[in-house]
Amino acid sequence: MVIGDAEHFPYRSSSYITQFFEECDLDFVHDGSTRWAWTAERLTELLQQPQPAAYTLPDRFVHVLRVLMHRSDAEADDPDRSLALEALNKPLSREGYEAFYGEDDLLYVRHTGTKTISAAVNPHRPFTPKEIERREQLIGYLERCSEDELIEEVLLPLFRQLGFHRITAAGHKDKALEYGKDVWMRYVLPTQHVLYFGVQVKKGKLDSAGITKGSNSNIAEIHNQVLMMLGHEIFDPETNRRVLVDHAFIVAGGEITKQAKNWLGEKLDATKRSQILFNGSGRYCEPLHHY
Repeated sequence: MVIGDAEHFPYRSSSYITQFFEECDLDFVHDGSTRWAWTAERLTELLQQPQPAAYTLPDRFVHVLRVLMHRSDAEADDPDRSLALEALNKPLSREGYEAFYGEDDLLYVRHTGTKTISAAVNPHRPFTPKEIERREQLIGYLERCSEDELIEEVLLPLFRQLGFHRITAAGHKDKALEYGKDVWMRYVLPTQHVLYFGVQVKKGKLDSAGITKGSNSNIAEIHNQVLMMLGHEIFDPETNRRVLVDHAFIVAGGEITKQAKNWLGEKLDATKRSQILFNGSGRYCEPLHHY
């Protein structure tokens, strides 16, 4: 089914098999050998990985099945992929599993006896060597990029991917008119209510020193800028009205010292503020802090 020799599945030559596994976030590269034998060996490797829980399949194997069964790959004779799903369930059923589409149109696999659903993505799994390499490349980029490059090349694509709308970067030329906001954006809830977010971005290190030194930024200064941001309105051209920012992100591209995190946590806890979200990226800090 992966290589497309089965009915109702798209045919994949050597390069497209490699591309398929890239879409599955796997660094398997077809070596030109017999397609079915090589692919069978790779799938066997995935199945031999530890199960996250009893009566479940390994996460990476389930993710491969999810990519394999994505509805965008439907053949002309099977537009809803029901025939492909039926074909997939024949080998799965012999092992006591069943694949099905959820309400989100994504594939899920459950154990037929216990109804336990296998997870397709485990956020706590170890990084692959390829992911570690990409992580090191990102860290290196964050250390040398400018603040505007951090916003344009990293944050804006990230927020768009997360579903934010009307993402607007102020830029350094207009920042004096934006009351400290580097970015503002909106997020529409399932209830159709709209939340507005402002983002304060710093490229370098955030610390709690009494005086800002070099490229370092004092967390107290950032906190004051965020408070200013929360107190000033922004104009939303889609609704033709001025609104206040509901939540603010503090984003740092460098190291965030433990003292800076503790200072901000104590300050936000003392004022009972839940509007400020603290986000750091880099080698020395946790990926996300919510206060």
